[in-house]
Amino acid sequence: MTSSPKLQNRVALVTGASRGLGRAIAVALAGAGAHVAVNYRKENAAGEDVCAAIRKLGSRAVALQADVSVSTQVDRLVTAVEHDLGPVDILVNNAGISQIKPFGELTGADWDHLLDVNLKSAFLVTQRVLPAMRQRRWGRIINLSSVAAQTGGVIGPHYAASKAGLIGLTHSYAALLAKEGITANAIAPALIATDMITSNPNASAERLPVGFFGSPEEIARAAVLLAESDFITGQTISVNGGWYMTS
Repeated sequence: MTSSPKLQNRVALVTGASRGLGRAIAVALAGAGAHVAVNYRKENAAGEDVCAAIRKLGSRAVALQADVSVSTQVDRLVTAVEHDLGPVDILVNNAGISQIKPFGELTGADWDHLLDVNLKSAFLVTQRVLPAMRQRRWGRIINLSSVAAQTGGVIGPHYAASKAGLIGLTHSYAALLAKEGITANAIAPALIATDMITSNPNASAERLPVGFFGSPEEIARAAVLLAESDFITGQTISVNGGWYMTS
């Protein structure tokens, strides 16, 4: 007698899921039994491609466009997920951007834009899905931070601040929701082989003790672990090739 996967028929929403880490996480959650909403901002064809991969695994999927840094679009997005798949059980706040620019040239507008996309979006989407999670007394919030929150990274202070903010956001939700069956955790990757990293001239595998870039699937496995666990909450899972070693 075989048991059903822990995430069987759970509904996951992964923001920024048309490529890179988001794509890998969306497919891995589907492989663990979840139905998945694939959010994208611009790349419809890529989003539909992810959905096709998910459906091959036997799960339902829908690709939905939204800029998750805009509250009205977040509301539209989550309403569509609820209509097409059901209330969100697992939220992965993955949407994010980088901006390679000398730190002395950064402006207030640069700061605002990057913090809106990387940090404010996680707050907006989480706040929108929480009422239904709290009503059902079950939920998983997974925020994609970065080694930049721990070391400063290779992009800039605006990026590092946005990723550090996600860890604080994670801690707060974890503490507030622990008794309601809802967990909140962060994953802090470093130098994973995605477009964001391979296009950054400052990103070199030589920075890592292991000496090579990680694969998106490393992050996806961590996300599935956190989604399946009832007991892990308030933690930052560092997947970084040894760049930053936690105590």
